[in-house]
Amino acid sequence: MGQQQLEDMLNVDSADENTSGKEVDEIQKSSHSSDTEQSAEELCDDRSSSGIGEETAIHLAELGANLVVTGRDEQRIKSVAEKCRKISGKKVISIAADLLNDNDVQNLFETTIQEFGKLDVLVNNAGVGDLSYMSDPKIMELYTKIMDTNLRCIVLLSHLAMPYLVKTKGCIINISSIASLKPSPKTTCYCMSKAALDMLTKCMALELAPKGVRVNCINPAVTETPLLERKYGHVMPIEKVKEIRSKQYPIGRIAQPYDIACAVEYLASNDAAFITGTSLLMDGGALYGSTQKE
Repeated sequence: MGQQQLEDMLNVDSADENTSGKEVDEIQKSSHSSDTEQSAEELCDDRSSSGIGEETAIHLAELGANLVVTGRDEQRIKSVAEKCRKISGKKVISIAADLLNDNDVQNLFETTIQEFGKLDVLVNNAGVGDLSYMSDPKIMELYTKIMDTNLRCIVLLSHLAMPYLVKTKGCIINISSIASLKPSPKTTCYCMSKAALDMLTKCMALELAPKGVRVNCINPAVTETPLLERKYGHVMPIEKVKEIRSKQYPIGRIAQPYDIACAVEYLASNDAAFITGTSLLMDGGALYGSTQKE
């Protein structure tokens, strides 16, 4: 594979370096008990055992949150839960579950309410970013996998969370992608799923605003997570991947999980009390410009 082919491969913004089909089922639930404006909040964040999800869990723990960390990989979620427990000294538990299993999702909410009594914030962070072409013989199989993961489970999670969020005047934060705004023929189903998630965000925002519940989404570009190395590490050194990607971003670097975690904190806080139905684009300027020379 030549250098230009490698760079073309890295130009697929809609291929989700932030997510993986093996880890779409991880969710985090927390009770924020610090003295900040978010005190006593319950926050739920999908996929909290690696990358953006793990960083968000750790960031919330630093703010004094109680957490429920869940996913299919029991050992990994236990590890993240222990990290958060050491940081915050608060109540942190782990629950093995699969977000594609409706019974598991129902159990997550029941367990959270049993443990914490309420829910203030839901962060939908599950996703998968497989390549998908319309000419692919497996397009319908890919469509089902990607739409179930990136959209259906978020619809179910949000539906189940609504009664609790209405009671607390809480909010929902969906993790979308720059791919919802920047189409690519190499990731048709992924782009479609994220565009649908953006519209779901707006529709829920209108439905829930009269009930005091806010709904927003965050649209990151490529983020430096362990999955970035898994995706491209076999092709070239990860530092080269970051170098190529960084040239595509006017701000001069790719996103860090901490960037997204801070955005989650902001949208969940009272500082964002007048914000709903909004997509927060976090792409270092990539959508509108590039520093890469022709």
